[in-house]
Amino acid sequence: MRSVENDPRLVAYCGLYCGACGAYLKERCPGCHENVKAKWCKVRSCCLENHYATCADCKQFQTPRECRKYNNLISRLFGLIFRSDRAACIGQIKQMGLECHARTMAEQKTHSIKRT
Repeated sequence: MRSVENDPRLVAYCGLYCGACGAYLKERCPGCHENVKAKWCKVRSCCLENHYATCADCKQFQTPRECRKYNNLISRLFGLIFRSDRAACIGQIKQMGLECHARTMAEQKTHSIKRT
């Protein structure tokens, strides 16, 4: 089993931190950027098409909550069930930068900012 480490390359396109995700730590998932099987993810596809490191690079929307690819019914349900706030992760990336976001998430050993 892997351990949680600080690596900006493990920040998913949606802002989640793969480096602290159970599937990544148990080596069942390579992380968002390396997961070529994740063609179903519209956020990932959009970021790849537009050469974004994350949704924080998007200039089309002020906040990811305005984006239908990012803020859809399934993602809202998962956020509610897991008390996860991916949009807050994107906000943190915009405010502090990708490296600081990765470091903060690794220090807290969490894959997402918790919904309040």
